[in-house]
Amino acid sequence: MDRDQLTEHLRFAAELGVAGVSRDPAWRTQGAQGAGSRLQMLPTGSQNLLTTPETLPIVRTDLGDCTRCKLHALGRKQIVFGVGNPSADLMFVGEAPGRDEDIQGEPFVGRAGQLLTKIIEAIGLTRDDVYIANVIKCRPPENRNPEQDEVETCEPFLFRQIDVIKPRVIVALGTFAARALLRTLDPISRLRGRVYDYRGAKLIPTFHPAYLLRNPSSKREVWEDMKLVRKLLTEN
Repeated sequence: MDRDQLTEHLRFAAELGVAGVSRDPAWRTQGAQGAGSRLQMLPTGSQNLLTTPETLPIVRTDLGDCTRCKLHALGRKQIVFGVGNPSADLMFVGEAPGRDEDIQGEPFVGRAGQLLTKIIEAIGLTRDDVYIANVIKCRPPENRNPEQDEVETCEPFLFRQIDVIKPRVIVALGTFAARALLRTLDPISRLRGRVYDYRGAKLIPTFHPAYLLRNPSSKREVWEDMKLVRKLLTEN
């Protein structure tokens, strides 16, 4: 087979979803076998790429009992992946799990989480209607801010969550989440009140519920942000 024939052959194979070729004699006889047999001959991991779209369970399985960064050895009890509607129009992204979240394995279940639930209900939704996750999936010791290497290691899984869910609106809760998503050092006070385009969604930064527990006067600003969220969700 000359070079032009080989090029055309590979182009045709690619259109059929074949990931590559092999010198194995069995490859040349696979046309007489069923589709299942053809998939079995692909390299490990290629079968999912050809037959199964990305889902949250796949992302969670890939994350596994993660030991990619140092947090796994600094006292975390479990990974806090995310919770809610996998097809949600609205997604909330916080900073990292706290003590209660580390114990229960669910984001925003402590006092700040109870306030977040009230905020969600104030715009006519429930926690089951939205999806809630964090930039970091493991609790940093003593609830310290995540460090840059921890963010860089963990954030690809958040990006995959966002790409699977495809929310129309993302709310970044607090300075850290907003900075991590928007790649900025601006404080939340400067970022909030604006709408940003982000991975096919509209991103709205606002104050973290934990901040509101310490500064109740800022609830008015959060309510203004949530009215904007509600407006975006009701637009065609």
